[in-house]
Amino acid sequence: MRKASRLFEIIQILRLAGHPITALQMAERLEVSERSIYRDIAALQAMRVPIEGERGIGYILRPGFHLPPLMFSAEETEAIVLGMALNKRTGDRELGEASSRVLDKIAAAVPAPLREALSSRALHAWGSAIPSADAVDLGLVRRAIRDEEKLAIDYRDEQARVTQRTIRPIALIYYSEAAVMVGWCELRQAIRNFRIDRTLTCAPTGQGFRGEGDALRRQWIAGWQSP
Repeated sequence: MRKASRLFEIIQILRLAGHPITALQMAERLEVSERSIYRDIAALQAMRVPIEGERGIGYILRPGFHLPPLMFSAEETEAIVLGMALNKRTGDRELGEASSRVLDKIAAAVPAPLREALSSRALHAWGSAIPSADAVDLGLVRRAIRDEEKLAIDYRDEQARVTQRTIRPIALIYYSEAAVMVGWCELRQAIRNFRIDRTLTCAPTGQGFRGEGDALRRQWIAGWQSP
């Protein structure tokens, strides 16, 4: 989880809690170290977010602090509803669950007329959903892309040949029939596409490729226009 997202989540945790929350509790929930939480709390306090407390006791958010209100037009609200419905058809369980949480958070923040648009049944994403990939955790793939961590995979190609690859994942594409992971393949020394339904195993290697992700994505996008 990137720091900006983590700071927001810490505020949300403290805002919704009715009692002091320890750094350890927040660290376990956000899957980071206690030290990271202490640094984040200090950063938020430096930004004048009214967090009170101390190590070993817990932290609270002083009453009266509110995040900026979310304001959407009717069309923007409908775009959100349809986008979240499409998310649920990707076969990515984590994204499907996150979509429901997004709608709940927005519904709690917007005025009543827009809240009704969020809960209405007027917009639907129809058609068959991508089958869930039991062998590959798509959430793990998305985190590897964000954290720029190499993945080790066993991949079966169109001729049913299985190869072991180490890849640097840079994108995840959700087509109507399958999800596809895009990454720099160290075996082929080139950017390759890997269908998730042909990926037999997928595991993090613990090795990073920090700072390379954006450059690899630019190279990938540039290749779209190649003859």
